[in-house]
Amino acid sequence: MKKEVLYQEIARNIAWQIKKGVWKVGEKLPSLRTISNENGVSLNTAIQAYYELEKDGYIISRPKSGYIVNYKPIRLSAPATTQPSVKNESKEVVELIAEVYRSLEIGDKSITRFSLGMPEDVLLPIAKLNKELIRAIQTLPGNGTRYDETQGNIHLRKAVARFTYSWNGNLTEEDIVTTAGVTNAVALALSVIAKAGDTIAVESPVYFGMLQLANSLGLRVLELPTNPETGIDPDALKRVLPQINACLLISNFNNPLGSCMPDEHKKEVVNMLAEHNIPLIEDDLYGDIFFGNSRPKPCKAFDKEGIVLWCGAVSKTLAPGYRVGWIVPGRFKEAIIRRKNIHLISTPTLNQEAVANFMENDRYENHLRKLRRELCANSIHFAHSIMDHFPENTKIVTPQGGFMLWVELDKRIDTTELYYRAMQRKISIAPGRMFTLQEQYTNCMRLSYGQRWTPLLEERLKRLGDIIKESL
Repeated sequence: MKKEVLYQEIARNIAWQIKKGVWKVGEKLPSLRTISNENGVSLNTAIQAYYELEKDGYIISRPKSGYIVNYKPIRLSAPATTQPSVKNESKEVVELIAEVYRSLEIGDKSITRFSLGMPEDVLLPIAKLNKELIRAIQTLPGNGTRYDETQGNIHLRKAVARFTYSWNGNLTEEDIVTTAGVTNAVALALSVIAKAGDTIAVESPVYFGMLQLANSLGLRVLELPTNPETGIDPDALKRVLPQINACLLISNFNNPLGSCMPDEHKKEVVNMLAEHNIPLIEDDLYGDIFFGNSRPKPCKAFDKEGIVLWCGAVSKTLAPGYRVGWIVPGRFKEAIIRRKNIHLISTPTLNQEAVANFMENDRYENHLRKLRRELCANSIHFAHSIMDHFPENTKIVTPQGGFMLWVELDKRIDTTELYYRAMQRKISIAPGRMFTLQEQYTNCMRLSYGQRWTPLLEERLKRLGDIIKESL
């Protein structure tokens, strides 16, 4: 019997016992070693079984206490597919975005930053990265002070190419150009494939940074209907093909909605765009933070014509401040390298070398496994806490990956006003209006669960729920 089947079978048996009340909420489960011995499996198989249970919300891990039963079905409904206007609108909420950013920069440690769009420091291997920076200084020519080649650090490009085996990327270091984070990758791509006045199709809602970037380049933005679980509606994209010059998608675990496009949708979208010679910029920043059994493929996996410009980075998984990213530009490679040479000359050598060093010997994958496990458990904690403390008509989608949770509240709630009220109580949120150029999502917000779960987070979510109820 295969290992995958074993751990899934063990997890299913324990889940059945929990549902039937053999194990009750709050009770401690047998240790991993006991599960290993009783089932005649390796300790790693036992860990995988408990990870499956934790991922599905049956149990939680408590330091020094082991695994505790936490079964509580999530009864909240999911938001409906979004329905943005078919018109090109451009009403960016610059002041609101700046205000939320200021809340992140305030040195007040008593503020709980649910608006924080990156993992907390304690979830990152900072000490190990520091060692790799020192190693990079010691081994690089000029101790890392020299320009690197414009295409990027060869060591990093090889590491990224090898890492794409998880989705059958079949890439080499020659296919990859390094960038200063994923936003820089998307900016380079847009500057090459689009010009002022062109129309670009995006999901709705979508990360506000992409909207700001498109506006700064003089592009018109067309927001597409988006399902909170499966992403953009391919039929909706098909209807607007005559109107658009390019497409920009966060296909895996969209920020802020959390949606993940099924493979059949990705394939359909890529083929449709290729038929009309329309480039697709794919921001796959969250693809490695999956809670299922395997990494979802990006749209790039279905690209036969070189029209997909696949963008990635370690900004949300390893080192936000290092600004280490990359782009696989397909047929646009030479144009991207020329544009990068104009804007950057080269990307920071030390940071790229340190990340490349860390990606060796499975260390990055081991870190990702731990990060995924913790973020998955966090997503369940958040869902349960919102179910317990927010109004009953609140809607969420339990995330499949990433660390963003989209919350839809009662229509009477204005989350911009809620932001200011919550800040008075030391809580920062990201209002939904930030993620669109249209007057919509005013009763929605994005919460990040990229922080280590603590009783304080539980208390702050309860406090936020109380503020919402007061507003009603």
